[in-house]
Amino acid sequence: MTDLSLPRRAAARPLSLPRTWPRPDYRVAAGLLIAAVAWLVIVALSEPFGRWWWGTAQDARSYWSPTLADPYAHASWTTPSAYVYSPAFLQLVAPLALLPWQAFVAAWTGILLGALRFLTGPRLLAIGVLFAVPELIGGNISLLLAVAIVAGFRWPAAWAFVLLTKVTPGIGLLWFALRGEWRSLAIAVGATFAIFLGSAIFMPAAWTDWLAVLTDAAGRSATWAALPVPFLARLPIALAVVAWGAQTNRRWTVPVAAMIALPALWYGGLSMLLAVIALRGDWTDAEGNESGAGPETAALSRRHRRQAETAPAGA
Repeated sequence: MTDLSLPRRAAARPLSLPRTWPRPDYRVAAGLLIAAVAWLVIVALSEPFGRWWWGTAQDARSYWSPTLADPYAHASWTTPSAYVYSPAFLQLVAPLALLPWQAFVAAWTGILLGALRFLTGPRLLAIGVLFAVPELIGGNISLLLAVAIVAGFRWPAAWAFVLLTKVTPGIGLLWFALRGEWRSLAIAVGATFAIFLGSAIFMPAAWTDWLAVLTDAAGRSATWAALPVPFLARLPIALAVVAWGAQTNRRWTVPVAAMIALPALWYGGLSMLLAVIALRGDWTDAEGNESGAGPETAALSRRHRRQAETAPAGA
């Protein structure tokens, strides 16, 4: 006789709950706390501007005070508030410079802390903030240069930021030349030239003025805030470092060489070494080669590879 009774349901298993919640990573919390405190202190001490011992954002003032009408009215390198970067950079930050001074410092410091987070990842953020204290206090662009160099392995156009600001750290582009990665080199140079053309449409005379500023700054000694090693003495070392790295596939040597090749080796410029943290792990660059990258870029690479593996053939 056929059994028409409904099948018995499998005995429901009791729902098991985790006995303990995941333990929080105190390194992440400490990093966020230290970054928040640093931000508050830097913003608070930026006003009134000009205090010798307790003032902050001395370098950031150079990006807030110039005007597009006369960007190089005060462009004597190594003097307070002097602007010596290209007109393109000033055009980039011009909307931000419309803010009142202290609001500008708040936004600018937030950008630098975001760059720091990109370089170190969340767990090493506290160490990164402590290491980059001189750079954060001054508000210079060394951390942004480091981000551009790291990003430049995947998006070579990012090197335009380096070439149109500090200029000499662009020695890192020798990495592409020595390895025969001509496409990446062409993208970097082409992007820089395209930005120049776009900027020069609106500020043609300013580019001529910038060349005069660079000529005037060449050979000038740095201040007490920099290591007393002349640029020409550091240049061969930077060349050797990037050449060795290119031959041995050590990408972390590029930000090291770029730092050594800074116009002046400011103490805050040492923060560019944090790019070494970001250049660990495997990821794929613009040429399709595997490279080192930090937590952020490594995650992008893994996602890119998963999409490629799951894509249908011929897609």
